[in-house]
Amino acid sequence: MSFKRIFSPPIILKEESLTTALIGIGFRLGGNPPHVPPNIEDTLIFASLEGFGKFDYRLLSLLVDWISIHGEIINVDRLTYLVRHDTSGNRFQGFWAAIAQWQRVDPRWKKLAQGAPAQRVDLLEFGTDFLVSKHGEDDRFCKTCLRVPKLTLRSRKDDILSPQQLAARHTSYYFRLMIGPTYRADMWAYLKNYPDAETVAVARSAYGSFSSAWEVKKHFLLIAQALENQPKTS
Repeated sequence: MSFKRIFSPPIILKEESLTTALIGIGFRLGGNPPHVPPNIEDTLIFASLEGFGKFDYRLLSLLVDWISIHGEIINVDRLTYLVRHDTSGNRFQGFWAAIAQWQRVDPRWKKLAQGAPAQRVDLLEFGTDFLVSKHGEDDRFCKTCLRVPKLTLRSRKDDILSPQQLAARHTSYYFRLMIGPTYRADMWAYLKNYPDAETVAVARSAYGSFSSAWEVKKHFLLIAQALENQPKTS
């Protein structure tokens, strides 16, 4: 049977499973961390869906803080795919387009920013005009397609782990810092945790291609053999 690459997550994260995944990528929430570090883009997308679906602006504020701290290690190519293929509505699309416009100095976000709605979208369903007139707009979004009243998405950066802390507990984050935010970095991380994994499992774990997984596994085994043959120093 031929290998078919997938891009979308096979399961939906919500409620307890989402909380566990959020803890796994560095959100300081009540609960236990997962045994296996979760996929970063899956967790970010499901967090935004939960935030809009339940009007949970505290979760959305933490999500924005997470991106402000860890945005450079997001695989923006896959995130863009997930956003573009979601049908949750104009506010959801506007939110992610605004995130991309906010991150405009990083060219990786350009494609996602180009999907911005023609007219500005309100984060809140009701009351935006009143709150903007009273408090003004959130500085992070004032030049984007999303209108966010100031104080709606409060910054709580102390509730997010630092890059040093997250690198120590999330294997893919660690390898993305070393290699870059790519599918290959996630494959290296998977092999670090499961060195005997088959090539197909490596590819699927990272939503990557079979050819990339085959090359990563070949290089992983080469390095493992080199380390075994390395002369011991006294």
